[in-house]
Amino acid sequence: MIPPEPRANPELRGHDHAAAALAEAAGAGRLHHAWLLAGPRGVGKATLAYRFARWLLAERPAGVAEEAPLYLPPAHPVFRRIAAGGHADLRALAPNAGERGVKLMIRVDEVRQVPRFLGLTAAEGGWRIVIVEQVEAMNAEAQNALLKTLEEPPARALLLLTTAAPDRLLPTIRSRCRRVDLFPLPPPEMEALLAGWLPDLAPEQRAVLARIAGGAPGRALQLAEGDGLLLHKSVENFLATLPHPDPRALHALADTLAAKRDGSAYVTFMELLRTSLGEAIRAAGRGQPAPAWIATRPLAQWATLWDTLGRLADETETLNLDRKQAVLSGLSQLASR
Repeated sequence: MIPPEPRANPELRGHDHAAAALAEAAGAGRLHHAWLLAGPRGVGKATLAYRFARWLLAERPAGVAEEAPLYLPPAHPVFRRIAAGGHADLRALAPNAGERGVKLMIRVDEVRQVPRFLGLTAAEGGWRIVIVEQVEAMNAEAQNALLKTLEEPPARALLLLTTAAPDRLLPTIRSRCRRVDLFPLPPPEMEALLAGWLPDLAPEQRAVLARIAGGAPGRALQLAEGDGLLLHKSVENFLATLPHPDPRALHALADTLAAKRDGSAYVTFMELLRTSLGEAIRAAGRGQPAPAWIATRPLAQWATLWDTLGRLADETETLNLDRKQAVLSGLSQLASR
């Protein structure tokens, strides 16, 4: 069964260390006002944020098993209200579509409402909590607006920020938050989760999903729902033709990726391309078995191209550039010597 959205998900897999750290901080009686939950996309950061918020707003109920820190039963009234988006003392911010309907961002006007919300008296006499998912989706203006709240936090107010790219945040934001890192799940745990969530997929397909998702359960589900396996196969097929891919095949692939107006196929393909490239670079660098194409140029050049592809993908979405030309440019650079 596919898990519910983070606000309604009672399970947290593989991150008991992070949950225990938050529970310990709350139990000490001097809870820091801002926490940065960092880790790969889809690894469980938002699920942990909502789990912590529920537990605090339920006034840290006792009697929970030690092996399930921060657990709140789904039947609890606080759990049900948060799952329905109806708790007066919790507000959540997440990226919305930008003006062109493609780039996701957190708008500055939303961030400017945070201080007022946190400054109000708690409706239920406890905490006021704001969860900001993918805080790196804020531009500099929005980050500066958030910084004002971090510098002068109201009493009994808590900010829970999640990010897959902490280096994109202002140093002053990072310095004012306590950081908790969430790490990828090991392959056996990933495959066990996917077996329960996606029983109709063949075991070998689930193994591929677990690998290309980098140990992030949420990312694996996104890939499964968004043609991730087909796009991964396209990546592998292209790399196998290096250093002499068929130009007609490149144009056909570029047309296919650019056909989706929301850019999701392009973004996923570029991410998976960099994943496969990075895996091959690491394997070759460690003297482990690696694809034959990795020997067509020095590893330093492949590492530079890995970085170049990342910048190309970011600039294409940020500047709304032509995706077909971006695909052709990136793949041509991998093919040229």
